[in-house]
This record gives sequence, structure tokens and C-alpha cells, in this order.
Amino acid sequence: MTDISELTGDYLLDPAHTRIGFVARHAMVTKVRGAFHQFDGTAHLDGAEPARSTAHVVIKAESVDTGVEQRDQHLRTNDFLDVPHFPDITFLSTSVEPRSDTEYRVTGDLTIKDTTRPVTIDFAYTGNAVDPYGNLRVGLEGSVTISRKEFGVTWNAALEGGGVLVGDKVVLEFDISAIKQG
Repeated sequence: MTDISELTGDYLLDPAHTRIGFVARHAMVTKVRGAFHQFDGTAHLDGAEPARSTAHVVIKAESVDTGVEQRDQHLRTNDFLDVPHFPDITFLSTSVEPRSDTEYRVTGDLTIKDTTRPVTIDFAYTGNAVDPYGNLRVGLEGSVTISRKEFGVTWNAALEGGGVLVGDKVVLEFDISAIKQG
């Protein structure tokens, strides 16, 4: 494993080996897991000065997939993501703070629908390797819990015994494989 200080450069997310997922509470008793399968992302890693690193991700909201087509269609409506009016979910970093040799706190602007709010994601550097094609790959894992209501995703249904159908808190999960460019 290369020292992170030697990894300075520009990177592209590899969609075939990256997962951008989410977990939300359903009916107050279980969790629904899903992912977005279409996205583009770039990053600039500065190994000598990690605070100068940057990231930008654009997720196609229509690619939401929970494994249940009826639910996915509902998530694409204006009750949730309103894909016809807001086809992209975006994240643009505003700061990177090293927490240790392998942990980084990335703050940035997350835009869902027409609402942009700052979020802070803790990432762990999971290593790097040269793949069989000669590409240098870097791995990162991270997650953050957001309030969907803070992003204008407020639809819900009351349950007969009390509570609501969809929880407010959503965990966003990132398992990233990024390929160095140039």
C-alpha cells in the first residue's frame, strides 16, 4: 500500500466498482436499502496538503434502486426526488480535514431537489492498488446521516398504530473506487 502522500493527482470515480447507497427506516420496524447506479465523480487528491483536496459528484436521481420497482417509481415522483424537475443530486466539497493518516472529514454542499445544505462525511482511506490494466486505484469508505425533510423530501403516511411510514433520517453510504488520471 502506497503512502497517501504519494497519491496526489486527479481521479475519476469508477461506477463499476463504486457504490453510492442509502438506508432509511420503513414503517418504524425495518430498514430499506437502496443505491444509485448512475453517477459521475471527480476528485483531486493532494497528498502533501490533504486540505487542498476536492471532490465533485453528480448522481442521476432516476437511477434509484431499492429492488422493488413500484417503490422505486414512487421515489422518482414529486413525493420524494421529483426526478422530472430535479434529475441530478450533487455534492461539491468545500473543505477536507485530515483526522488521522487514514481518516478524512469532507464537508461540502449537497443538493437534493432544489435544496442545498452543507453536510460533513467522514471517510476512511481503505488503500490503493494498481489493477491488471495498469490503473492506480484508491479506495475510500464513508457515510453520513441526513434529515430528508431538510432537503424538502417530506412525504409520509401515518401508521394506524402511531408513527409514520418513512423515517426522516437517511444514511448515505459511499464505497468508492477512484482511478488516477494521466
